[in-house]
Amino acid sequence: MKILVVDDDLTNRIILQKLLSQYGNVHTANNGEEAVDFVKLAISKNENYDLICLDIMMPVMDGQEALGKIKNIEEELHLAKKDRSFILMTTALGDGKNIMDAFKSQCDAYLVKPIEKAKLDEILNKYKLI
Repeated sequence: MKILVVDDDLTNRIILQKLLSQYGNVHTANNGEEAVDFVKLAISKNENYDLICLDIMMPVMDGQEALGKIKNIEEELHLAKKDRSFILMTTALGDGKNIMDAFKSQCDAYLVKPIEKAKLDEILNKYKLI
């Protein structure tokens, strides 16, 4: 599996990278703008990300905006469902507004920090990513 972890906090990136490295190759980005650039590059090489873990509160471009841009790119390129990234919001924001906004923007799942391996694996299993 090809994975992208997007978080402005180094500790959170390291934790998710360690948890997910057993499942595939993990790349990291510091903000939403980097994430969108990485997604564009991956798609241009026909090496789409299978999983993107996306924080919401980040500088430059937040996760909600990055989510919308990634989904727009996939739509504009008419990517088949199987070629689209599974986007898991991984954030400290557990309020209803942020959760609903993320799902309206077509995230696939939402996980509130601190990330627990059991909950992460439950989501990955539920959606047949592992």
